[in-house]
Amino acid sequence: MKDFTIFKYKILLNSLIEANYSFQTFEEFIKEPKEKVIILRHDVDLLPYNSLAFAKIQAEKNVKSVYYFRAVPESWDEKVIKEISALGHEIGYHYECLTVCSGNLEKGIQNFKSNLEALRKLASVTTICMHGSPMSKYDSKDLWKKYSYKNFDIMGEPYFDVDFKKVFYITDTGRKWDGDKVSVRDKVDSGFNLSFHSTDDIISAAKNGLLPKQIMFTFHPQRWNDDTYKWLKELIVQTIKNIIKRLFFVKKNDVG
Repeated sequence: MKDFTIFKYKILLNSLIEANYSFQTFEEFIKEPKEKVIILRHDVDLLPYNSLAFAKIQAEKNVKSVYYFRAVPESWDEKVIKEISALGHEIGYHYECLTVCSGNLEKGIQNFKSNLEALRKLASVTTICMHGSPMSKYDSKDLWKKYSYKNFDIMGEPYFDVDFKKVFYITDTGRKWDGDKVSVRDKVDSGFNLSFHSTDDIISAAKNGLLPKQIMFTFHPQRWNDDTYKWLKELIVQTIKNIIKRLFFVKKNDVG
């Protein structure tokens, strides 16, 4: 059975529910983390209607999660943002200010402020998350070396406000669950010697009680498709991107 399909995602979600995990938005986790809990994080880089499909599946199962939207046309769909928020999910800002502003901190913080204000006209926003922009030499997390997102009524950013020594982090970056070798910036200092290759591996671990108690999943919903053409297109494009990142970017960014 093909991996990275909506069908496979439903099986994964059911396995996590059956393993008796609670689900919290990132905001909820920051305020009062539960002992056995999963944060389902979604980086809406492209194809926002794929994210809406995920949000509807979760809502049907009374699961809440968080969706981070970029301030670019291929992500920012106001109808989708409002609909996902109305389903009870958290909306966050997927910032890439230093990439957009060529590393200029002053322009970057103004870009951050204006985009955050625009997103807050559509939904409540209390958390943010960096977009990796792997082909860029700028790391937007560097914005916070000079400024503080707390001054914008932001309570959390995963790369700063989660202790990944205690919270297991797993991401589908690179269209694989063990894609650390092709990840430029989506990396954390993990306290777990645990790795999964396929979604089936995660499902099996959930069924056998082998997953950590606290987990943050990161999904890029554009990678998950039932349609064969879209599935193959994403596979081919991501394979090429992984080769480029491994050859030209990962070696230059040893620590992400």
